[in-house]
Amino acid sequence: MEPLLTMFGGKVNEETYQCAREYFFWIALGVPFYMFGQAVNPIIRSDGSPGFAMFATVVGAVANIILDPIFIFPMRMGMMGAAVATVIGQILTAVLSVWYLVHMKAVKLEKGSFGLWGKLMKRFLALGITSFLSQISLVISMAAVQNMCTRYGALDEIFGQAEYTQIPLAVLGIVMKFFQIAISIAVGMAAGCIPVVGYNIGAGRKDRARQLFTYLLFTEAAVGAAATIIVEFFPAQLIGIFGAGNESVYYTEFAVKSFRIYLCMMILAMVNKGTFIYLQALGKAVASAVISLAREIVFGVALPIILPIFFGLDGVLYSFPAADIITFVIAAFMIRWTYKQLSNGLCEGGKSEKQQ
Repeated sequence: MEPLLTMFGGKVNEETYQCAREYFFWIALGVPFYMFGQAVNPIIRSDGSPGFAMFATVVGAVANIILDPIFIFPMRMGMMGAAVATVIGQILTAVLSVWYLVHMKAVKLEKGSFGLWGKLMKRFLALGITSFLSQISLVISMAAVQNMCTRYGALDEIFGQAEYTQIPLAVLGIVMKFFQIAISIAVGMAAGCIPVVGYNIGAGRKDRARQLFTYLLFTEAAVGAAATIIVEFFPAQLIGIFGAGNESVYYTEFAVKSFRIYLCMMILAMVNKGTFIYLQALGKAVASAVISLAREIVFGVALPIILPIFFGLDGVLYSFPAADIITFVIAAFMIRWTYKQLSNGLCEGGKSEKQQ
């Protein structure tokens, strides 16, 4: 526990460390339930029940939202209450997922269903590794950002003072949380394209897959533009939503600056994420991995380390948009290459769409 909390900046001061330690202990107990629910959810969608997949997720989320204030305030459980509420929500999602597995439409699970098939594993392992590398690289990038935030925050004239030392890390947590909300929309739209892409590529309709790619890029950019408007024009309101209305003026000033700088390239971030997932759907595991690893490992780790040398704590904020800009240059080449791959537009059997 202690090395992990240290890695993510949880030991910025004693108060933060004690809260992080308490939350970490209880939230870790829910990891098996969370992983199970996340793994089964796409299986439920693939079985033709996207509505139930969403229902299982929403039930857990709503339970968490309801129990959070009850456990934290009336029951005075503090950080433990917040974690326990989350775990209960994860358990509910897992239980509903188990129920569905024994009532599947297209597949009846038997003992032999749980065996490992070598040929089948080869088909999905490459794409699975791509997703794994994407997720683990994001964790590494977050660890780098948070450590640099703690390090250079301690050197700052204001945040180097004991009473303000926790502000940079706390603010960055809020900013990242908003980013996660926005990027989840981008991921959801791109993930929704996966079965459609697979169907049309299998049917030889590259023209439709190409058109869908165009729609996806435009909608990802539109969501990114909307998110950018929010962070640039309403940062103070966002801070209030996350319960920071009674903090010091230094907290508010840094939070406003963080939202406006750190998330100023949300449009590119959304397009990069959509491109990464769409390439996965096309079976382009290597190209997909290149975008993801370049963003999170090469730029997501290197820039937070390099830029603060020249710009101090602000360099940590500049690193995020800078990484998205450079990654977009790579993504642009991948997008162009993908359009060329899909420009044939031939249906199965060699007939064009008009001939079909």
